[in-house]
Amino acid sequence: MTNEQKQYATKTMLGLKLPTDPRWVNIAEKNIEEILIDHAYCEQKAASSCISLIIQFPEKEKLREVLMPVVSEEWAHFRMVIKELDKRGLPLGNPRKDLYVHQLYEGMKRGGSREEQLGERLFMNALIEARSCERFRLLSLEISDESLREFYHELMISEAGHYVNFIDLAKEYLSENYVKQRWNEWLEMEANIMKNLELRGDRVH
Repeated sequence: MTNEQKQYATKTMLGLKLPTDPRWVNIAEKNIEEILIDHAYCEQKAASSCISLIIQFPEKEKLREVLMPVVSEEWAHFRMVIKELDKRGLPLGNPRKDLYVHQLYEGMKRGGSREEQLGERLFMNALIEARSCERFRLLSLEISDESLREFYHELMISEAGHYVNFIDLAKEYLSENYVKQRWNEWLEMEANIMKNLELRGDRVH
């Protein structure tokens, strides 16, 4: 697949405005043990984030209905990554600071209605899932380890579904026009973050 085709797929499937630098996957493959460790913590944080949303917005029944299965899936993914680490005799190690997620968090709007506050959390989670999906897709296509290619292909499909879950929930609680406008602002912000973020092969994001 050419770089042009990859960029087209990224924009049409996920809406991301800036594809991952093609050098990332080559660097990541050389540091796959670091990617797996970081990935494990990403899955743990994803499950925790969904639990946090359910607890902070207990009156949102649809939110709970949609996110409870996501919590189970993300925790299952955590266990899957741990299994991959164990197969390779690698320790889990310590969690790392995720500068990408930190900068997304800094870009959240504060204030507004309760629904708008929820929307900000949903948009941030949707973006993390979309970028994870895009990077898992690159790993599934480019790395030489066949078992890990299959592993990341499976996770890519799941992350895409979670991305859709978060956007659909935003539309459940906010007007379609608001979601469209604010989501585009998030996409622009994320593209700027990616443009200026250090390219490193020991992080999923």
